[in-house]
Amino acid sequence: MKLKQRPEDFSVKESYRFDEDVDGKFRVYLMDKQKLSTFDAVNRIVKKFGLKPGSISFCGLKDKQGRTEQLIAVEGHDVDMQDPDLRLKFLGRIAAPLTAANTTSNRFAVTVRQLREQELQDVTMAVSEVGRLGVVNYFDNQRFGSLKHGQGFIAKDLLKGNFEAALKNYMAVPSPLDLTDDAKVKAFWAEHWGEWTAHCPYDAANKKYGRILNVLRKAPRNFVEAFLQIDAQYRALLLFTYQSYLWNESARRLMQLILPRESLFVMPYQAGSLLHHRDAPSDLLAWMRQVSVPLVGPTTTFTDRRVEEAVNWALGKDKLTLDQLVVKEAPRLLYFKHEERPLLIQPQKLVIGRAGKDELNRGFLKVNVAFTLPPGSYATLTVKRLFHFGVEQLEREAAAVPVRREAPAAFQPNKDKGRQPKREGPPEPRGLGFRDRQKQRKAAKAAARDSQPRK
Repeated sequence: MKLKQRPEDFSVKESYRFDEDVDGKFRVYLMDKQKLSTFDAVNRIVKKFGLKPGSISFCGLKDKQGRTEQLIAVEGHDVDMQDPDLRLKFLGRIAAPLTAANTTSNRFAVTVRQLREQELQDVTMAVSEVGRLGVVNYFDNQRFGSLKHGQGFIAKDLLKGNFEAALKNYMAVPSPLDLTDDAKVKAFWAEHWGEWTAHCPYDAANKKYGRILNVLRKAPRNFVEAFLQIDAQYRALLLFTYQSYLWNESARRLMQLILPRESLFVMPYQAGSLLHHRDAPSDLLAWMRQVSVPLVGPTTTFTDRRVEEAVNWALGKDKLTLDQLVVKEAPRLLYFKHEERPLLIQPQKLVIGRAGKDELNRGFLKVNVAFTLPPGSYATLTVKRLFHFGVEQLEREAAAVPVRREAPAAFQPNKDKGRQPKREGPPEPRGLGFRDRQKQRKAAKAAARDSQPRK
């Protein structure tokens, strides 16, 4: 299964509501973007019209890999953008910035590619399961771009009070996947860390870090103040990314606590593995539909013992407790806000189109899927849940290959660059590509981990 091979393969349209105020100072626009993250699109508008940071509000983040429509509100300025990949349509005025409350739902249209005939037959059963059981409301890979690009969880550095590490991860860890000048700027500061008067030759991209550098040139060790020069919305996202991971771990543990192993299956993702249910007793399912798992903060309290146990387990893995979720150096600017998030979501108006030949992947099929989700839920997870039979096949194949549980003690990435630790077990099946073999190994590790006895 492949998703998002073309921008038009993934489309989302935001359903919204707002109270128009003809005298309001915020101009509301419908933003149509393609192959741009919400932050990338907003930053382009800010730069083009010379707006101050934070002058554009929006309801939520939309996927970079696809074509999406969402609301933005611009404070005090009329703007117009009609680029091929970013267009704005004026809708009216409002008295206050946009928030998540202005979104009612999101309608997705997804083309699923590189499918086999058997997967299309199995999806009929999966549609029935999703209709009856719902989908666990996990955060998907898009939320964890900092892991994909090698920055890790910057929020963990902040909780430890290590603002230098947090700042270095933000502006001096170039991603091997990034081919823009921003990666070159990060590589420059990785090499010249601490040399704040050094001149980075990529002036245009370096402007992003100008305010940070101004602080460090005046006070070279004032990493707290320098970090606070990062855009407030992006700082909040860094904390929310770690909260999202803790939510996923809590929900995964809760699924282990309430359901037997045979009712669950593993799905790997960017930050580890997720557990989905293929069945549940009717009384337990009724409870699952109404229960929520918190995005945790120091003020979080619990009304359900099982949810509390799951959350404490997730925090304990990182040697944390609720009262330690405080960034002591800047508690009013960097904080973890408690929020409840439903354990399950129920996709609405789910439609599976007729299968056809996949013109991008010879010998395979494609199919169009459409459905509606509440704000903040991930369409990619619903699609993966519908086509999970293909994922399970990879797990079954991988389970036959023994996997080393620990890394070789002598293996050091820097000294052994280009070398791979010796693998045990029979040779991998021929005919599989590198990505498929990687998926097998990850799935096998996740299955082994989740099969451990519950504590």
